[in-house]
Amino acid sequence: MSRHRPPGVFRRTASAVSVGALALSCATVLPAATARADTGARGDVIANLWEWNWDSVASECTDVLGPAGYGAVQVAPPAESLKQSNFYWWDVYQPYSYDLNSRFGSAAKFAAMVTSCHAAGVKVYTDAVINHTAAQTGTGYNGTTLTSKYDTPEWDRGDYHDAGDCPTSDLTVQDYNNLTQVQNCELLGLPDLRTGSDSVRAGIADFLNSQLALGVDGFRVDAAKHIPEADLAAIEGKLTDTTSGKDPYVFQEVYPGSTPQPSDYYASGDVLDFTYASRMKSAFQGNVSDLASLSSSGILPAANSVSFVTNHDTERNGLHMSYKDGDAYRLANLFQLAYKWSTPTVYASWEWTQSDQAPPNSSGFVTGTDCSNGSWYCLDRDTAVVGMVAWHNAVDTAAVSDWQTKSSNVIGFGRSGAGFFTVNNGSSAATYTFSTGMADGTYANVVDGGATHVTVAGGSASITVPAKGAVAFYNGSYTCTVGCGDPGDGGGSGSTVNATFSEYAPTTTGTDVYVTGSVDALGGWDTSKAVKLSSTGYPYWSAEVGLPANTAFQYKYLKKNAAGAVTWESNANRSGATTASGVRLDTSWNVAQTDATDVTFGVDATTPAGTKVYVVGSTASLGSWNTADAIPLSSAASPHWSRLVIVPRSTAFQYKFLKKDTAGNVTWESGTNRSFTTGTSSGYTAGGAWQ
Repeated sequence: MSRHRPPGVFRRTASAVSVGALALSCATVLPAATARADTGARGDVIANLWEWNWDSVASECTDVLGPAGYGAVQVAPPAESLKQSNFYWWDVYQPYSYDLNSRFGSAAKFAAMVTSCHAAGVKVYTDAVINHTAAQTGTGYNGTTLTSKYDTPEWDRGDYHDAGDCPTSDLTVQDYNNLTQVQNCELLGLPDLRTGSDSVRAGIADFLNSQLALGVDGFRVDAAKHIPEADLAAIEGKLTDTTSGKDPYVFQEVYPGSTPQPSDYYASGDVLDFTYASRMKSAFQGNVSDLASLSSSGILPAANSVSFVTNHDTERNGLHMSYKDGDAYRLANLFQLAYKWSTPTVYASWEWTQSDQAPPNSSGFVTGTDCSNGSWYCLDRDTAVVGMVAWHNAVDTAAVSDWQTKSSNVIGFGRSGAGFFTVNNGSSAATYTFSTGMADGTYANVVDGGATHVTVAGGSASITVPAKGAVAFYNGSYTCTVGCGDPGDGGGSGSTVNATFSEYAPTTTGTDVYVTGSVDALGGWDTSKAVKLSSTGYPYWSAEVGLPANTAFQYKYLKKNAAGAVTWESNANRSGATTASGVRLDTSWNVAQTDATDVTFGVDATTPAGTKVYVVGSTASLGSWNTADAIPLSSAASPHWSRLVIVPRSTAFQYKFLKKDTAGNVTWESGTNRSFTTGTSSGYTAGGAWQ
């Protein structure tokens, strides 16, 4: 039954997102300016956490993606979808309604996930299924029941292509070389939305805008080749800005075929590069030496594309590699992060034995990701991948240089002196001398987390690359000068250990905290080379830096505002010393070492998902009662929350615990303020049960 509603009137279900099928019109909509990834190479890596539930994505943003330097996370389609007893993975590509209560969690959990990822410095891109709705009738994950595939809470029969648009007898695509069929007929029987209609465009845009209002930063457009580019441009023209005031970033799935071509969609956004993934498979299942000609091998232009090694379709149909290819698959991902080209993605999903198999679930609802039990393949947190994300961010836009092909299995290349990468796809270790283009010195290998090192002398280095392995180092992992380890040179033993710098330092918007010091790895007191700290645990700022082992050094923190103006701490230089193992240095802004002691604050407190516990108090080191500067406690031993805090010694102060939910709402513990007085010792503890 067809129902036509006057312009501006939308049909709704309870709690559904307001999207609509308005009366048809032929209004012309000018295309919007194409949105691009706005961070260049630095911080642009996308983690594709395919079909992880919202709670798991939020945790991964907080615990892994943010600290590792990922720029964004790509998540599954968030709309309500087909629910059937067999629970296939592809159910989510059959939308039942545009309600955001889905098999991955409630709309509230979706919004909380976006907030958590933003707090970790990670953008959120959702999979936008806007070409079609569900082919199968039944009941969806939020209770929506469809008795006709052409009648959903948002759309009627007139909102879909019909026999007047599609020339095939059953309305399905039968010839993928025929542009009319590809864009006006039904893909696998999925009702094809009439995206040439301005009312349909408005309804789709309304659905996407509801996500943008929650903080979503962009979209991966599913089945984009089945939508004319002009229609996509018109839909984008109706999108609002993101909550950060920018155009949403759009990248599109244009599956290989004779028509249409990826270049037809450059005006609407970036395009996923299937040819790039095919070249990765060819090289890492054959000769990696072939990658010397990668840029001229038919891959898409860097300025218009998003690269990947595999995705949910192609890992199953054999077009590309998968986790089942083992080390070769891992190496292909490392190469992708090392090679200067388009925006890279790292795919992390579940292990499967049948191509239709759903992710681990309970009655269809996806359960939490457990990276330790063999059900999920969490490539995004692999040590080598995390190291290469840091490498990728550090070398930034430096051009590929010093390419060397040592054998069919071993290649190496630099990034104009900013970093060097070599990979061995062979079955045995290989040792070669490489011209690195790097400054002389000893560097940590980020692929193994700094367990091994490379010494560059005269610009060259003899590197042993493990079988099915890689070695990569960059200026940020520089550890000591040539000759470190020589008696009296002040460089220690020549080995490297990790030093974790953690500083409590409230800041104003646009101001960041850095550490610099007397050793090269800390910039040698040059503020332009100071190490930027991460604000993931704000108001704590932290970073891990490779320093020479068994070495004494001095250091100090500084702040830089958006204009680059530098403000130093007022206290004297701090002193530190590494041993043969790692060291952690906890400090507070303007609290000198000689005047400081430590107190571990702990409280037993139960919290709902997404809510965290903080401590705040009367001293500057405890935020001066400002809840925005309250110190976040660790839930590692939940329900016991705790954290070591640096405060002045021989000082009396008051403090209290509080809770913050994902919306920033504060709940104070009851009762009077707690009191504590430090002495001249160290290792104090304070707290107790939540009041």
